[in-house]
Amino acid sequence: MSTVRLLSWNVNGIRAVEKKGFLDWLRQEAPDVLCLQETRAHPEQVPPALSPPGGYFAYWDHPERRGYSGVALFSRVEPRRVTKGFGIERFDAEGRVLVAAYPGFTLFNVYFPNGKKSEERLQYKLAFYDAFLEHILRLRERGEKLIVCGDVNTAHTEIDLSHPKENETTSGFLPVERAWMDRLTGHGFADTFRLFNTDPGNYTWWSMRTRARERNTGWRLDYFFVSDNLLGSVTGAEILSDVMGSDHCPVSLTLST
Repeated sequence: MSTVRLLSWNVNGIRAVEKKGFLDWLRQEAPDVLCLQETRAHPEQVPPALSPPGGYFAYWDHPERRGYSGVALFSRVEPRRVTKGFGIERFDAEGRVLVAAYPGFTLFNVYFPNGKKSEERLQYKLAFYDAFLEHILRLRERGEKLIVCGDVNTAHTEIDLSHPKENETTSGFLPVERAWMDRLTGHGFADTFRLFNTDPGNYTWWSMRTRARERNTGWRLDYFFVSDNLLGSVTGAEILSDVMGSDHCPVSLTLST
């Protein structure tokens, strides 16, 4: 039996994190698959050492707008296919989704929208949520084994952020956003970190403006979910909170194959 280790990280700008030792970190961790969110770079803006990094196939999705959004996938093994988006132009135009098909599973690398900016963006986020869930449920009904990872931009339960009561009216912890995550898990998609760790105080994002990371005043916004038909292959899931370089830290998933 062999294992596959996947990492997911919102890097808050691939060019910025590349200057902070990203390649050394990548060589040290050596994941089989690395999913990145908020890359904020068009292909011609990506540093040469990352296109692709040694030992990996690289795939990118980005919006027309420069310096915004964007996702990337680095994979040691070439996927059977990689597609951008999930088939709805309104959402695919923002460069938020890469889908990679492997022999044992289909992987969704997703940078879910942030709803804090305005009511319009909150409604966009909720519409994205609903359309995405409908899409993956169709695939699951066909028997596909699915992994969904990335920055979901919502803390699911009260133990997933430092100050739940104070943030009940803040996008990222609104009842309607949390209800969508209830629907996701209710349809059989397991929050893999919580399979191994049910303690509070485990976060993946900290505000840089308030030096919140030093106090571990944070939110758990980054996840690996797996469909129930893949659950038996999950052997580990972690938060790599000691990895610096972004306002988020990486999260991991290990599968037996």
